[in-house]
Amino acid sequence: MLLSVISSSAISSSVISMITTPGLPQYGSAVIVGLISLLSLKEVLSASKHWNGRLSNSFNLPIVPLLLSFVAIVVFKVGTII
Repeated sequence: MLLSVISSSAISSSVISMITTPGLPQYGSAVIVGLISLLSLKEVLSASKHWNGRLSNSFNLPIVPLLLSFVAIVVFKVGTII
């Protein structure tokens, strides 16, 4: 009985691991929405009279990692298609 429970558990876990994709694609939509919203907000605020170098740098801080994540997601998606 114990052997059948262990073997069925092992089979189900291996099936799950074959279906799920590791890494960035599971958070791809959150990365894209965040990147678009930050870029849009930066563009709108750049026309403001309060725009300066510090504000630009504070927007670049989260935009750069999101942009790198976006590029990694695109490369991964293209890699899975090819």
